Amino acid sequence: MASRLWASRAASYLRISVFHRGFAIVARDLKYADTHEWVKVEGNSATIGITDHAQDHLGDVVYVELPEAGTAVTQGGNFGAVESVKATSDINSPVSGKVVEVNEELNSSPGLVNASPYENGWIIKVEMGDANELNKLMDADQYAKFCEEEDSH
Repeated sequence: MASRLWASRAASYLRISVFHRGFAIVARDLKYADTHEWVKVEGNSATIGITDHAQDHLGDVVYVELPEAGTAVTQGGNFGAVESVKATSDINSPVSGKVVEVNEELNSSPGLVNASPYENGWIIKVEMGDANELNKLMDADQYAKFCEEEDSH
């Protein structure tokens, strides 16, 4: 409960619109893939990371495999991996395009994925090739329901 209260205060301070579920935060202004990656779109640029739900299930992240800038990514295709104390998980791109920036901070501080999955823990920025691909992704309400159903099994 204390972590949800802290997250709520932090979101309020950072002016992020969020709503709470029992175990994770889902940011309202993002789109989500069924493989637990999020995308924030600003014009033709897409910032991508893994969701709070994903990082919560992974546990403490100890390493993030990052692609090189200039790498082409495809919607649903693998571009890296997140290694935690529990498991290693592939990271898939929710959109197609070209990687224009990687979060180099994750090389020395992979725990940012846990501490700030929607802000400081972003993984790559992509110049999108087809904005229509966003229509195949879930909004916050759909993703929250998806996670609840997935966790109930």
